[in-house]
Amino acid sequence: MAKQISDLKLGILGGGQLGRMLIQEAINYNLTTLILDPDNDAPCKHIANYFECGSITDFDTVYNFGKKADIITIEIEKVNIEALEQLEKEGKQVYPQSRVIRLIQDKGVQKQFFKENDIPTAPFQLVNSKDEMLNSNIPFPYMLKQRKDGYDGKGVMKINNAAEVDNAFDGPCLIEELVDFEKEIAVIVARNPNGDVRTFPLVEMEFNAEANLVEFLISPSTYPEAIQERAEIIAKNIAASLNITGLLAVEMFITRDGNILVNELAPRPHNSGHHTIEGNYVSQFEQHLRAIFNLPLGDTRAINNAVMINLLGEKNHNGVAKYQGLEKIMAIDGVYVHLYGKKYTKPFRKMGHITVVDQNRENAIEKANYIKNTLKVIS
Repeated sequence: MAKQISDLKLGILGGGQLGRMLIQEAINYNLTTLILDPDNDAPCKHIANYFECGSITDFDTVYNFGKKADIITIEIEKVNIEALEQLEKEGKQVYPQSRVIRLIQDKGVQKQFFKENDIPTAPFQLVNSKDEMLNSNIPFPYMLKQRKDGYDGKGVMKINNAAEVDNAFDGPCLIEELVDFEKEIAVIVARNPNGDVRTFPLVEMEFNAEANLVEFLISPSTYPEAIQERAEIIAKNIAASLNITGLLAVEMFITRDGNILVNELAPRPHNSGHHTIEGNYVSQFEQHLRAIFNLPLGDTRAINNAVMINLLGEKNHNGVAKYQGLEKIMAIDGVYVHLYGKKYTKPFRKMGHITVVDQNRENAIEKANYIKNTLKVIS
C-alpha cells in the first residue's frame, strides 16, 4: 500500500508567516512538519514538529535538513538551489522543482522566460552598470529592479531622469518600461504532478505607495468575465510552460487600454491569496499541500466577498509589538484576525493580516477602511 500523506515528513525552507499558515493547514492532515529558518524566534518555531535554526542559503545546512524530509517545499525563494538539486538527484521530491526556483530567483531570467514563451510583459532591458542604465533603449522614467533578492517592495526603484542614475542600485539589474496601469491583479494557480490545474479567481490589489506593499486585496474581482478569463489563461499557460508542481502566484497589470501584462511570479503561497482561508472553499495553503502531495485539487470558488488588509508595523515604532485597537475591530461581524507570532515590530514589517468577509462588497470595503484606520501595530 502506498504511503499516506500522514506518514510523510514535509520539510519547509523558511519559517515565516507563510510557513506558519501552511503548518496550520498541515495539522488537519496529521502531517509532520520540519522547519529550517535562520531566526531563532521564527513564527513557525513553536508549531512545527521539528524546528532547526540555520541558514537556508548554506549548501550543507539545506542538504542535511532536506535529508530528514520526504517532500521539501519553500516559503521564500532565496534558498540554496545547489543543495535542492543534489537532493532531487538523490530521489527527494522538491516542490516547486529546483529549476523553477532558480528561474524565479533571477528577475532577468524570469523576464527572458516570458519573452521566449510569448507571455505578455512590459518591454525590458538587462543592465550591469550605471553607464548601461544611462544609455538604455528604455526611455526615462523607467522602473529599475535588482535581478536578485528583491521582495516586498525592496530592490525596486523608479528612475525619473539621468541625474537619478547616480543613486541607482549597483550590479545586475533590469530596467522596465513604466506601465500606465489601471490596477494590479493576481491569479494563483495550482498544479499537481498528474498535471491537474486549478486557478483561484482573480483578485484586485490596492498598494500602499510609501511602503510599496499591498494594503488591500479585494476578492472576487468586478472586472468583466473576458478579462478575468484572459488572466486565468495566462496563469495556466505559465504553470504549464514551467511544468511546476505546487502553487504559482502570477502578479499582473491591467493597463488603461485593457491589456494584461505579467509583472512577476512567486512559486509558493503568496500575500495575494491570504483571503482564501475564509473567503474560498479551499485555501491557498491547503491547495499547495494537495498539489505537492499529488492529491486531488480543491474547489477554488469564492464563497463570499473578501477583503484582506495587511497589518504593517507603524512608522517610528521599533520594539516589542503591541496591537492597538484589536478589541474594536473584533466587535465587527465577519472579521478574521491572523497575527504572525512576530515578537518585534519595525516600520512596514508584515505583522499579520485581517480578512473581512461580507455578502456585500461595498460593506466589506467599508469595514476594511475602518480596520486600516483603527488597528495599529506599535511598540
